[in-house]
Amino acid sequence: MMKLSVVIPVYNEQGTLAEILGRVATAPLPDGVSELELVTVDDCSTDETWGVLEGWLPPVRDDGRPVEMQRVRHPQNRGKGAALRTAFAAATGEVLLVQDADLEYDPTDYPTLLQPIVDGLAEVVYGSRFLGGPHRVLFFWHYLGNNFLTLMSNSFTDLNLTDMETCYKVFTREVIDRITLRSDRFGFEPEFTAKVSRLGVRIYEVPISYHGRTYAEGKKIGWKDGVSAIWSILRFNIWSRR
Repeated sequence: MMKLSVVIPVYNEQGTLAEILGRVATAPLPDGVSELELVTVDDCSTDETWGVLEGWLPPVRDDGRPVEMQRVRHPQNRGKGAALRTAFAAATGEVLLVQDADLEYDPTDYPTLLQPIVDGLAEVVYGSRFLGGPHRVLFFWHYLGNNFLTLMSNSFTDLNLTDMETCYKVFTREVIDRITLRSDRFGFEPEFTAKVSRLGVRIYEVPISYHGRTYAEGKKIGWKDGVSAIWSILRFNIWSRR
């Protein structure tokens, strides 16, 4: 029986935060998960995000499994990668799952994401937006950019992932304790992938649903983050190894 820590980096998500917290706290869980912990890190939001976090209380689950809540706030904005490092250090579960706060990723996919670890088949699981799950039709160039970054990453790591940039990454505590992460912003995705690929652990990929946002709806990633991801792929697969 394992305790699951869902780590949620948050920045200016006052409009969606309460809803995603409720979805996470009541998400279906496989039989191998006995407890649920939410670890939220507010990366110095400039809206009412912190007030939402302070006032939110975990609901009682129908299955009786306990839900714990941790709230951390950065005194200055440092980026998603830095928020995740803070969350990983605070989490107490044997299994960790990364969850964005913007409603693009659906916690009802948790059983699919967790089952390979519960069954003892994997130490790391990626939730792929490109393996046939339902998804909102949006930006062609974002899709093409994701494919390019995944292909570039795969050429260095020798993995055959379809979605390296996915938010949904699940892994055991042992895995995260064996690597040192340095990226402060969205470079977390290629850095994590590069360093996990060198551990020799078992990696699975499963289909998930995806409900992408437009920029008018609050999407934050742009072309500059794509350029940064290319730099991170080169940095963590070539120069950092030297």
